[in-house]
Formats: sequence, C-alpha cells, structure tokens
Amino acid sequence: MKKFLISGLLVALLLAGVVSSFASGSPDGLDHAAREGCTFNADDEITGGTCMAQQEQEHQLADSPLAGYAFRGIDNEYLATGLSGVAGVLITFAIGGGLFWVLRRRPRTDG
Repeated sequence: MKKFLISGLLVALLLAGVVSSFASGSPDGLDHAAREGCTFNADDEITGGTCMAQQEQEHQLADSPLAGYAFRGIDNEYLATGLSGVAGVLITFAIGGGLFWVLRRRPRTDG
C-alpha cells in the first residue's frame, strides 16, 4: 500500500509541476458565460453591453502568495506555476493524509 501511495504522489507531483505550465490561459466555460452579452476592446476591458462580468470584483485573497495559480515573486512564469502546483499537491496530500490518520479505525480491544 505504501508503494502505491508514494507512486501516486510522485505522479501527481510530476503532473502538477510540469503539465500545469501548459494549461490554457483562455477563459473557461464559466468565464465565457459571464462575458456573454458584453463587448471588449483589445485590452480586454468591457466597452459595452450587459453581462455578469460587469459585477466582477477583486478576490479577497488576490494578494496571497499563490494568487493566480503561481508563486508571487518568481519571474519565470513556468517555474512559478509549476511550484504552485507542487505546493498544492503537497498541501492537499498532507491535509488528506492527516485526516485519514486521525480518523482511521483503530482495532477493538476486548477487555
């Protein structure tokens, strides 16, 4: 079981560290739907129409170290994105592993 978990962690780290750099910067389906009905200029600013994107506000955690799926302060965007993915995998693995360890079934003791 230990080899399986370590293998899964290594695959997840590899995918997060390498493949995340190739993720599309284009708007996803939710962004596309929120922009429907508005017109945009070359700088991607709303110039007319009515859409949900007009209600967009700055996120409360926009100044956090991992905002924008990249480590702040690292100039190489591929490295910043890859390290952010690796950190996300490690944090998720640590929280999940900690929860499983705390909530695991303990053997009954007949007394």
